[in-house]
Amino acid sequence: MINFVWDKGFKKAYKKRISNNEFLKKKFWEAIELFSEDPFHPKLKTHKLTGKLSGLYAFKVAYDCRVIFRFISDKEIQLIDIGSHEEVY
Repeated sequence: MINFVWDKGFKKAYKKRISNNEFLKKKFWEAIELFSEDPFHPKLKTHKLTGKLSGLYAFKVAYDCRVIFRFISDKEIQLIDIGSHEEVY
């Protein structure tokens, strides 16, 4: 089981971009459940980021919704940002 740490900025982005959208909220929690089982599940398209976001990773929630995160340890990750491709990259 993976422990998720919600960064202050992530909480703010989630509240602004996801919490009022039932479709994205449902997709987010489905992705979190899948991520808990396997962070690199093919459906999530988890990948390492480069450039100014070097050292961070992203996974897909929905067609145009991504979560930016970093590994704290093998069993703990920090959620950093969530939103459309344009908003988070």
